[in-house]
Amino acid sequence: MSLQLMRNADGTVTGRNETNGFTVTHADEEEVKRQLYEDAGWEYTPPPPPVRPGSHRFVLVHEEDGGCGFGDERYAGLRARQPEGCVPADHGHFALECERPGKTLLDAVAGTVAEVRRDHGVVMNSLGVAGRPGKWLDAEGRDGDAPEEVAHLVLTAAHRSRRLGYGRKELVRLLDATGIE
Repeated sequence: MSLQLMRNADGTVTGRNETNGFTVTHADEEEVKRQLYEDAGWEYTPPPPPVRPGSHRFVLVHEEDGGCGFGDERYAGLRARQPEGCVPADHGHFALECERPGKTLLDAVAGTVAEVRRDHGVVMNSLGVAGRPGKWLDAEGRDGDAPEEVAHLVLTAAHRSRRLGYGRKELVRLLDATGIE
């Protein structure tokens, strides 16, 4: 089944289910998506409301080899007392769905990772993003999926580096070598 969306010159959006030819045009893109999903027999979940200014929405995941799940005892304290703005969730691994303040997404993620590590001894090591960097190279600014994927890649690199025996100095030296300011 193939669902397609197209923005029209008049500001409306047209959606089409290529399988059966169902077509809908509406000024509200979400209404087009809802009708397409309904036509396809799929469950439609509307997007969450926008985050407050100065806040960022993200999911932190603790991915471990060996398949420890959401109910694992090491997460008991975190399930009972999570950082403000975060809710425990089962994403196949223990996760926190968060809406937290920060100057940037990376700032909000870093603060939350540090708080969880300090208060619970758990290092959240992923944002659960299965991304391909090439798909967001042209992303503009700090909106959309690109910052989330950057945070995910940094957390994953830190986790894997630690497992290989690299420390903070090696990672910081590598970042410094890139000339990033």
